[in-house]
Amino acid sequence: MASSDQDHEYGFGTRAVHAGATPDPVTGARATPIHQTTSFVFDSAEHAASLFNLQTFGNVYSRISNPTVAVLEERVASLEGGRAALACATGMAAQMTALLAILKAGDHIVAASTLYGGTVGQLGIGFSRLGIETTFVDPQDPDNFRRAIRPSTRALYGETLGNPLVNVFDIEPVAQIAHEHGLPLVIDNTVASPYLCTPFDFGADIVVHSATKYLGGHGTTMAGVLVESGKFDWAGPLARDKFPEMLEPSRAYHGVKFYETFGDFGYTMKARMEVNRTFGGSLSPLNAWLILQGIETLHLRMQAHCRNALRVAQFLAEHPLVSWVNYPGLDSSPHYALAKKQFRLIDGAPGASGILTFGIKAADPARAGERFIDACEFLSHLANIGDAKTLVIHPASTTHRQLDEAELARAGVRPDMIRLSVGIEDVEDILWDIDQALRRAT
Repeated sequence: MASSDQDHEYGFGTRAVHAGATPDPVTGARATPIHQTTSFVFDSAEHAASLFNLQTFGNVYSRISNPTVAVLEERVASLEGGRAALACATGMAAQMTALLAILKAGDHIVAASTLYGGTVGQLGIGFSRLGIETTFVDPQDPDNFRRAIRPSTRALYGETLGNPLVNVFDIEPVAQIAHEHGLPLVIDNTVASPYLCTPFDFGADIVVHSATKYLGGHGTTMAGVLVESGKFDWAGPLARDKFPEMLEPSRAYHGVKFYETFGDFGYTMKARMEVNRTFGGSLSPLNAWLILQGIETLHLRMQAHCRNALRVAQFLAEHPLVSWVNYPGLDSSPHYALAKKQFRLIDGAPGASGILTFGIKAADPARAGERFIDACEFLSHLANIGDAKTLVIHPASTTHRQLDEAELARAGVRPDMIRLSVGIEDVEDILWDIDQALRRAT
């Protein structure tokens, strides 16, 4: 993306198509090649040693880095306004890698209680088996994070838009609280995508994505990405004693001092070399290439998702068979003002992504919800979001089934909740299918 004016700032759409990629220097291919190889030939013994010592940038083994995957990493870092990124096999792998890069047994996390059910399971159960404890707090009041911080706390965690509650996380005050205690704020930006919100602009330090969702956009490919802002001072007076592994020689990789050696992308290098390399949650070159195809149309798809979701939310809010609707893009939503502050405006309204939830008026709403799902003609009943196709599910019995009643209540998952991931089909067809399914369900 060379420019005669070095100060020129490319727009989001241009970066979504071009960032990180140039025509192949050998063949002239304009599309990014799929480097489907496990390993790479060294120029010499000295070159090999230099690569393994991290003295020279290059590729050794695709579990660590790969040219196709590197294009994806550079592109997502550009779209998020970050310094560096690391791609992983899934969103859960990216989340795990992001946190294990800075956590060890005895450490503590403060996280929003309204997280995706799989994340609650990873932090609340999986990490507890590793000796890492998580306290879940209601993110509606940012001071809940402050009150839950302990001397052993090493990160605060939230989602830009909760899944499936679709609550808007107030990033700025929580980031301020984190920084007052020398802690990084980690934000899952999956549901918003970098087109609608860039958490680094509000003080977040690390962003994670399930690229399986809106970045890929077509329900075909598993992937995850973590991005660092490059602005967190790991050697600062409040942080240095909390994160000695960022400053001291690495026992896991030749004694390298990650922050001293790599500076504002030292955290990403630590995540790559100590966690992803060791635990093996690496992204395949083919999957990286498929996610790149999706990202090229991200800005166009997110506009369509937002416009359709707002129309659907407005339709449901006026429907006589619907008891409640939750969508931050509605001006009646308690999250509307914050959504307008943090998210890109689409046709004057906050672009609140394509996820919404609602309940049906019925003597047995949960049963009516099941009948609604079964009555849909082309809305797909499956456990995913962010697809070009409209998707529907009952979270309490599926994605959040592993949670007990107290955990469901804490996450805001009601027994009658139906979640829609609104796609980019003609909105009149989406409305027709919803309407006929509601009438058949009741």
